[in-house]
Amino acid sequence: MYSPRRIGWMVIGALMVVMLAACSGNSNKAPEPKGPVQDQPQNQMQNQPQNEAEGNTPDNSAPNQEPSEIPEEGTPPTALEAASTVIRALKSGNMNTVSNWADAEEGVRFSPYGNVDQEKDLVFSRDELKGLMKDTTKRIWREFPGTGDKIELTYAEYHERFVYDADFIKEAKISENEGNGPEKISNLYDVYPKDQYDFVEYYIGASDPDDAESKDWRTLRLVFKTFGEDHSLVGIIHDQWTP
Repeated sequence: MYSPRRIGWMVIGALMVVMLAACSGNSNKAPEPKGPVQDQPQNQMQNQPQNEAEGNTPDNSAPNQEPSEIPEEGTPPTALEAASTVIRALKSGNMNTVSNWADAEEGVRFSPYGNVDQEKDLVFSRDELKGLMKDTTKRIWREFPGTGDKIELTYAEYHERFVYDADFIKEAKISENEGNGPEKISNLYDVYPKDQYDFVEYYIGASDPDDAESKDWRTLRLVFKTFGEDHSLVGIIHDQWTP
């Protein structure tokens, strides 16, 4: 028979064992999450890198958000799209970009005025276009109307006066296969027939459209040869008031 005192110590010992076991179990239990947890199946987690590699990236976009449309690779540019690239290259004087658009057979003809002169207007090939801005050669680019004086300039000088001589990107009215200037399209269709060529016109009207004597309008026309749905640059036609 155990004494009452010993039985008391045995009970206390048993309680301590139970309490230690309870504490040990709680220490190994994962803490409760403080916020909502999004479950992800184990097999999805394992397959995710493979899915992304195959282009099947999960859609994590916000609800009702349409994915941005990606244009189909290799789609030929329209005349307006081609002109947008060329006009920006002309503004910055980037003739390398202009040469990339030049027609391989016809090259690019530069016309200082709206009436295209197939005998006197200068034509440059792709390779020649690349170095034009740094070329110090003075060339004759036709004659000034009214005086008959020769337009004898380097290309850089010609570019400043007869190519990008106004802010066509910011100020011009843009149209495709339609003339807006006072001189309209002159002989453009005789040189570049409609069924073979497209043109994009950048027209800046006179500063005072109500004044019949206002003569500071400007036009720049970019002419593209069409083959299928594609386009290549063949002409840069500048136009302005002439006496």
